[in-house]
Amino acid sequence: MLDSKAYYNRLLEYKEEIRKRTDFVPEVAIVLGSGLGEFAKNIDVKAVIDYGDLEGFPVSTAPGHTGQFIFGTLKGVNVICMKGRIHYYEGYDMSEVVLPLRLMYVLGARTVIITNAVGCMNENFSVGSFMVSRDCIASFVPSPLIGPNIDELGPRFPDMSEIYSADLRNKVMEIGREKGIEVNEGVFIQLTGPQYETASEIRMYKAMGADCCGMSSGVEAITAAHMGMKVCGISCITNMCTGISKTKLSGEEVIEIANKVSGDFEKLVTELVEKIGK
Repeated sequence: MLDSKAYYNRLLEYKEEIRKRTDFVPEVAIVLGSGLGEFAKNIDVKAVIDYGDLEGFPVSTAPGHTGQFIFGTLKGVNVICMKGRIHYYEGYDMSEVVLPLRLMYVLGARTVIITNAVGCMNENFSVGSFMVSRDCIASFVPSPLIGPNIDELGPRFPDMSEIYSADLRNKVMEIGREKGIEVNEGVFIQLTGPQYETASEIRMYKAMGADCCGMSSGVEAITAAHMGMKVCGISCITNMCTGISKTKLSGEEVIEIANKVSGDFEKLVTELVEKIGK
């Protein structure tokens, strides 16, 4: 069982270790998903810390996930960029999966932009477009809040009526209209992976009200909401789901499509950070 005191002390130790290398205090955290890691080149970098430089810290093993914290400014706003995330399917306990997000909070970030690459089951959405989350379904993965509550981070029974900030969601939709980028609102469902979903599963998730699915992000959003952070979820639609797509799915396809639309993604996130800073 999670030792909440030891876990929180571990966060403070990581914070202290990072403070030895940089005194940079972030306002906005950005989590970059599969194929979207090149966004970090837009940041005026002040410091880079590899996950592996922090003793005992979980390390990314998924393709396209470098595993670094990037500290710097973007449009005059102090940001910390999580270049590569930790996935539950990599074999980590859920408390480890959300450890990087909790560390970014402890370091000072109070707003988080969570991005990912997703499969789509809403046939009104297009491959290569984006979805901003208005809600999520995370009932198929363990809650990141299971175990003794970490009172220093949030309440035992946090409200989830607005996991995703309506204000940030509206800002993303506005940016999409201004820049001519297709952005839809929808419901994201997190699944464990690493296998892609079956056609029967997709029919079930669609009937439940989901629009897009992925193997991350939902638990990160719940963790951030628990800590009182403002959360925005932006998904890059890289493929239609099994039973809708005419071709077999592959990780290479996900990264290929994400790379093709990386310019639009960069515009969405950069403009959103600028609006947050105003």
